[in-house]
Amino acid sequence: MDVQEAIKNAPLFSQLAKKDVKQLAAALTQRSFPAGTVIIEQGKPGVGFFIIASGTASVTVGGTRSGQLKQGDHFGEVALIDDGPRMAEVTAETDLECYALAAWQFRPFVQDHPDVAWALMQSLVRRVVRDSGSDEL
Repeated sequence: MDVQEAIKNAPLFSQLAKKDVKQLAAALTQRSFPAGTVIIEQGKPGVGFFIIASGTASVTVGGTRSGQLKQGDHFGEVALIDDGPRMAEVTAETDLECYALAAWQFRPFVQDHPDVAWALMQSLVRRVVRDSGSDEL
């Protein structure tokens, strides 16, 4: 899957105009991770945001599996938003193809695209609600 198709398939970026998709595509770097590779480590600083183009990855928190990521999913944004350590570990279950955006590119892009900022907030709230086991906070 090429970078523009990966962006369009990610719900976070579904509202982007064509010109914005092209701008984001130019900033993203393709990354490949063989199955078994730890992509981000819990407790470590965050330096990137990832969109999965193909493959699956597992998410673990404190050594306990908490989810699976697949094509169109994204990860790594929380540490970039709060400048804190990673909240979870993400490991490639299969060979994984991703597109990555560096921290210094992520923030200005989100600030310049309020629709992405809103989608990001919605995604984070869904994650918090899901992880809390409740339908509302």
